[in-house]
Amino acid sequence: MRSFLNKDADCVAVAETVARRDRVGFMELYFIVVIQRGRDSTLRILRGGFFPIALGDDENRTGLGELDGGAKTGHTRSDYKKVRFQSRWVWIQVHMVQRKVMATFSVRTPAHQYDCVVARGCVAQLADRIPDKSGNVFVVTTEDVWDLHGRKIEQSLGSRSFHALFFPGGEERKRMVEVEILAEQMVELGADRSSIVVSFGGGIVGDLAGFLAAIFMRGISVIQVPTTLLAQVDAAIGGKTGANLVSGKNLIGAFHQPLAVLIDPDLLTTLTPREYRAGLYEVVKCGIIRSPRLFGIMHNQPHQVLARDPATVEEIVAQSVRIKAEVVTADEKESGLRRILNFGHTLGHALEAETRYAHLLHGEAVAFGMRAATHLGWSLGTCPEPDARAILESIGAYGKIPPLTHIRAENLVARLGSDKKTIQGKVHFVLPKHIGETEIRSGIDGAAILAATGQALAELA
Repeated sequence: MRSFLNKDADCVAVAETVARRDRVGFMELYFIVVIQRGRDSTLRILRGGFFPIALGDDENRTGLGELDGGAKTGHTRSDYKKVRFQSRWVWIQVHMVQRKVMATFSVRTPAHQYDCVVARGCVAQLADRIPDKSGNVFVVTTEDVWDLHGRKIEQSLGSRSFHALFFPGGEERKRMVEVEILAEQMVELGADRSSIVVSFGGGIVGDLAGFLAAIFMRGISVIQVPTTLLAQVDAAIGGKTGANLVSGKNLIGAFHQPLAVLIDPDLLTTLTPREYRAGLYEVVKCGIIRSPRLFGIMHNQPHQVLARDPATVEEIVAQSVRIKAEVVTADEKESGLRRILNFGHTLGHALEAETRYAHLLHGEAVAFGMRAATHLGWSLGTCPEPDARAILESIGAYGKIPPLTHIRAENLVARLGSDKKTIQGKVHFVLPKHIGETEIRSGIDGAAILAATGQALAELA
């Protein structure tokens, strides 16, 4: 990594391509800026840097980092100074007295572009993210989330009126009847096509509120404000919405991209240990499919992760959001690359349906599915033994999921035919190849799938 300062330029180039073996995850800059205007001069000593979230694994960031060095009105006040770094995915603000780090990851699809903001306290941005022309605001949430964090929404919206709509919660209640109840309430409260839905809750609330927005009067806007780790790193990003049928998860749904996703790590402090761990399995998944660096954090630092060390939490959330944003930008509707995000979900969804959505949290089901997919990849020769063992160890480092002693492997495999990832009768599996790389396979022998499923169940007995 090389950096240089051109005294005649308004900006500083801070990153150039480096060889793979010389990857740099963090770079710091120290410099002094003196602004002269007439007799008034201000001395500013600034410190900036690209955090690892800005430099993903094997990514070329040449020319993407810039420092705005131009003098502007108000710069003579030295008690509060701001310098902004901009890369393709990240904003970093540096203040003289107090520094806040805010990462913004853009999702760009053919029809939409929006920001996924990762920052402590970013719920306060909600009012600014609602378009001026919007009509009634409907906040879809649950009673428990509202009791814990509703005040943040009230403070952000200020004098703007809104309606809070309460969903009972639970995967087993993520059904069409609940969507209809919420839609009827909106009609009674005067909703129209200018109205906007704010999803304020975990992944279940996000799925259902997003689906409500997608179909109400043939589509109104939605903003996602996820309150669980699983929702922050996965469910709230990418526009997937839906409801469950008895026969399977999310078999009714729509792609409906939000106006923005506000991801506030402060909201995670009230999660129970079980809810927090359920989200961590999704973070492990992100590392397995896309980022050896993120996997290394999850594999080597479980104590810091489980202790919710603030810096560690911010990094794993931002890394996961970066990955999801990149994948969705490349493939909005799961016709190619986005399918890798389903790692662990094929048998995970089967397990949720088999237990009637009442025994496991979604992340716990995904943890089981990742175990089974890893055993399957190992047995087929897709995944080398060292990588497979590392994956299984990392999943195990974040605790056991509830007992599955009553579950039969044959029943889970039988449910794969109704999974939405089954196409023309062929079950598609995302299998690990190496840490950070997967492949999608179909036409796998049923005996191999059954054996891998049985191995995963035996490990959890």
